[in-house]
Amino acid sequence: MQQIIEALEGVYQRAHDNVKALVFEGDRISAKKLNENQLAAHAVAYLATELEACRQMAAWSERVGGDYEGKVARAYVGEVARAIVGGIDLGACENIGLGELGITDADLRETVLQPDVVAFSTEHASGQVYIELAAHARDHGFPNPGFDDEMLDEIRSQFSKFVDAEVIPQAQEIHRNDALIPMDIVDQMSELGVFGLTIPEEYDGLGMSKVAMCVVTEELSRGYIGVGSLGTRSEIAAELIMGGGTEEQKKKWLPKLAAGEVLSTAVFTEPNIGSDLAHLGTRAVKQDDGSYVINGQKTWITHAARADLMTVLARTDASEPGYRGLSMFLAEKTRRSRDAGETEFVDEGLTGTEIKVLGYRGMGEYELSFEDFKLPADSLLGGQEGAGFKQLMRTFESARIQTAARGVGVAQAALEDAILYATEREQFGGPIFQFPRVARKIGRMVVRIQAGRQMTYFSAREKDQEKRCDLEAGMAKLLATRSAWEAADANVQIHGGNGYAEEYTASRLLVDARVLSLFEGANEIQAHVVARRLLES
Repeated sequence: MQQIIEALEGVYQRAHDNVKALVFEGDRISAKKLNENQLAAHAVAYLATELEACRQMAAWSERVGGDYEGKVARAYVGEVARAIVGGIDLGACENIGLGELGITDADLRETVLQPDVVAFSTEHASGQVYIELAAHARDHGFPNPGFDDEMLDEIRSQFSKFVDAEVIPQAQEIHRNDALIPMDIVDQMSELGVFGLTIPEEYDGLGMSKVAMCVVTEELSRGYIGVGSLGTRSEIAAELIMGGGTEEQKKKWLPKLAAGEVLSTAVFTEPNIGSDLAHLGTRAVKQDDGSYVINGQKTWITHAARADLMTVLARTDASEPGYRGLSMFLAEKTRRSRDAGETEFVDEGLTGTEIKVLGYRGMGEYELSFEDFKLPADSLLGGQEGAGFKQLMRTFESARIQTAARGVGVAQAALEDAILYATEREQFGGPIFQFPRVARKIGRMVVRIQAGRQMTYFSAREKDQEKRCDLEAGMAKLLATRSAWEAADANVQIHGGNGYAEEYTASRLLVDARVLSLFEGANEIQAHVVARRLLES
């Protein structure tokens, strides 16, 4: 595999250098030129992502040492080498030819079109290989995740049992009824330590690693994406408080978050703003007594009605239109539940309207309006104005790693659903698994999901070592969310017409998978961030 990876590295380095020449002005990147060459820059990001995934798959297969795992890794590396010749996929309806990156036919002959590379792809990424991988998954299970810590296997086993027994039996009903996740599930998650997983023990958390967070998130999302995403709310709030809060704020909030006593929601996005946080308009005006009054609108606020704590990003300095004028607040609110027939927002100065969504249900999405909403002085995170954007930036890595883990979980659910249906559904005298087009889809799902999984664990390990990992986290999100969509879409196709019916899990997984490339930074934004980091080097 190393020879194939080196060939891919040759393609990447040529593309990197060619595009870097297009976007640099003097000794630094020109934002204008980067935007003008966005397609090429983003192609570099996706090429680098696939390359890093090849490295991680090779390292994983060597670490595990299993025949099946080696076969999975070789299939992935071989397919990447073969597919790259036809260009780089950025998403639906977007394929960039290598010529647009300055890659010539001669470059390809020296790299991925070398006879040995072509022969490797032909042998190890053939349709027959995928069919064999699918049959192994059906008969013997899925690849070894390759943990170096037995505790991670125990955590996966524990949460797998919980998901199978408590989450999966209710997931379809929650989705179809657009109901909130039952509190008995939330309470059990609290008992299992989900909300305090990475909070330090000194604040009553479990103090576990980001890899453990990924394992838990993946399993919960395999059961239902809304359940997997509940932990994200707590993770974001805890990261904000641990990274930027005063000691008093840490002692007040972290133990409550860890116990699940307090449920939180992130209140950052505004209408017509999206990822452009520098232009947020919500205002927080300091009063003579040190308190604040907030006015403005927010949107796409997940789990807002049921939350007790809002982390609110608002502008405290009207004279500073950019990031420097932003501050973060820890805003208490009253928990309410529409399932109980309650009025959802009862705090003075706060109103909300629910946004109806295709999938990603179970928590509720809301637009919130703040009209002279009052906050005490000690609600300012860290007691420091103007630090809000930097405080938020510290959470991006973990949030994107966790989003990647959610993608892996949804993809795994689609894979398991596809195998179950393909073995039970009979047509033309036998189960449809017998047809190569069906089995090949399943085999490819196995491979692509494992690549997303290994990239996610890789980024989490980097975070655990306290390394800067916005690049790795961004790559993991790009790959894992794509794997989720591919797997969910293939699962619907395997189901045929039944996959389009609401009563089947396949239709839910499709709409749930679709949101993953949109939140925590849309994948276009994510590719831009990854590309800039790569081209700066």
